[in-house]
Amino acid sequence: MTGGIGSGKSAVARRLVELGAVLVDADQVAREVVAPGTEGLAEVVAAFSERVLDADGALDRAALGDLVFADEAARRRLEAIVHSRVRARTAELVAAAPTEAVVVNDVPLLVEVGLAPTYHLVVVVQTAVETRLERLTRDRAMSRADAQRRIAAQADDASRAAVADVLLSNDGTLAQLHAAVDALWNDRLVPFEANVRYRRAVRAHRVTLAEPDSTWPQQYARLAARIRHAIAPADLRIDHIGSTAMTGLAAKDVIDIQLSVPSLADADGPLAERLADAGFPRLAGDWWDSPRPPGTGRWEKRLHGSADPARPVHLHIRVTGSPGWRYALLMRDHLRADPDRRATYLMLKRELAASAPDSGAYATAKDPWFDEEHLRAEEWAVRTGWRP
Repeated sequence: MTGGIGSGKSAVARRLVELGAVLVDADQVAREVVAPGTEGLAEVVAAFSERVLDADGALDRAALGDLVFADEAARRRLEAIVHSRVRARTAELVAAAPTEAVVVNDVPLLVEVGLAPTYHLVVVVQTAVETRLERLTRDRAMSRADAQRRIAAQADDASRAAVADVLLSNDGTLAQLHAAVDALWNDRLVPFEANVRYRRAVRAHRVTLAEPDSTWPQQYARLAARIRHAIAPADLRIDHIGSTAMTGLAAKDVIDIQLSVPSLADADGPLAERLADAGFPRLAGDWWDSPRPPGTGRWEKRLHGSADPARPVHLHIRVTGSPGWRYALLMRDHLRADPDRRATYLMLKRELAASAPDSGAYATAKDPWFDEEHLRAEEWAVRTGWRP
């Protein structure tokens, strides 16, 4: 969880704790790692002098703030001292939480230090700047100029929104905020935790077409960043594929992602476990793509889903250069490039969603169209010099 100074993260955190969350407060941890007698405090004093100490020898956070919030270089020097210690202590606290706990990390500088992909879900508490200024001057006795300077030193709303899986508005009443937090807890966080723990993926068994969503590419980008973090240090190609990767195309609200591997053996074992830990559990059973042209032998793959009940995902793991891998990229790029064929495909999708709402029947019913469209796509590839 993150949000700008004065956004009301503390109110959200308190409500989550009341509901049963284990809270790890980065600000509190940051105070702990520079408490009197710690190596962290000694290093801060060495960097900024004893001007940042109060009369009792403890860190004077206000004095330190005056130094760093107006000086980017000084702020980065402080972050270099504190952040590694905060990460180590945070890892200890998370490891100590009960197995079934929903752990909420309150991280004010989540965006600034690029930590969003390391979490299963990012919640951003968003509040109008004017409201934040009023709170800071009223509740923290800051001058308006000081409050404006501190807000400006942090990431802006657009940067936070880009990493947000959930945007919690805190421009209303406390009761409205609590209602939103309660819904998030019951409908998403609790089932998400259980799904991660039990390696369960969310599946949609009926086909419902959603109208085009301009945020699908942004959602893919967040998911891909999590996948990339989960599989590190492996550096494997990740692609947004399927209908949600095509502008203006109605689709099932499922983000299709292709992860490229050297062999299917590489998709098993540690890689599968790391993906499951990150919230992308493997779906049981054998999975393959329908070959084009038909009768040429099935195209095997691995399929993972999402543990997040509010964000279904199909993570297709295919061998780099294999027919199924190439086909997924070819059809995406062909339909992206040809609005007429995309419109024809949309008509088919709408007809089938109405007549074959079961997801298995829907997928099978599209096969004849794709068998024919594949030939057009191959002709387009030759004509344009397309490469995957």
